[in-house]
Amino acid sequence: MPRILIVEDEADIAQALRDDLQLEGYEVEVARDGHSAVSLGTAQAWDLILLDVMLPGRDGFEVCRELRRAGAGAPIVFLTARTHEAEKVLGLDLGAADFITKPFSPRELRARIRARLRDRQRPEAEVERFGELEVDLARGEVRKGGSKLEITPLEFKLLLVFLQNRGRLLSRDRLIDLAWGRDTYVTERAVDAHIVNLRRKVGSAAITSVRGMGYRFDG
Repeated sequence: MPRILIVEDEADIAQALRDDLQLEGYEVEVARDGHSAVSLGTAQAWDLILLDVMLPGRDGFEVCRELRRAGAGAPIVFLTARTHEAEKVLGLDLGAADFITKPFSPRELRARIRARLRDRQRPEAEVERFGELEVDLARGEVRKGGSKLEITPLEFKLLLVFLQNRGRLLSRDRLIDLAWGRDTYVTERAVDAHIVNLRRKVGSAAITSVRGMGYRFDG
C-alpha cells in the first residue's frame, strides 16, 4: 500500500484529500505546517509527498529543501494557487517532481499521483554490484558480504551519485548539487565528513580522493 504524506494547512482541503486518497487505497497522513512536515517527512518512509506551497512556519520551498537535504527521496508534488514560472522553476530545481495548480479536480490529482508512483517503481532485480558490495536500488539497501549495512539516507544518495558517475571526477560543489540539492548551503568540510563515513562503510578503495579537486568512484 503506497504511503502518501499530505502537507496542507487548510483543514477542509486536507480532510478532503485524505478521504479521497484513502478511498483509492493509499495509506495517508497529514501535516498541517512546515515544521511538522519536515519532522514527519524525515522520520518515516513515504512513497509520495503532496506539499502545499503556502504554509505556516516554513513555506513549501523551505520544506522541500530540508527534505532533500536530509536525504528524503520520495517524489514531491507541489500544490499551489500561484502559477508564476519562476516559482515552478525554483521548485523543480529543489527536487520537486510535479506541480498541480489549485483548484484541481480529484481525478487529475489521482492521475498525477499514479504517474509519479510509476516513475518511482523499480524492478526488484535492479542491483548494482562492485566487489563484495550490493546496492539494492529497489529496496534502498546496501549489503556487504550478504549482510545489510547501516547507512543513512544521505550516504545512500551519495553512493547513488557515485554509481551514476563511475570513473568521473566530481568536485565537492558538484556533489552538493547532486546529493544535497542546488541552493543548499553545505560546507566542503561537511562533504568530506560524509564521504569519510561512507568510505568507512563501503571500503575506502572504491572512492578515490583527488587532492584539491574532489572525488572519483572507481568501484
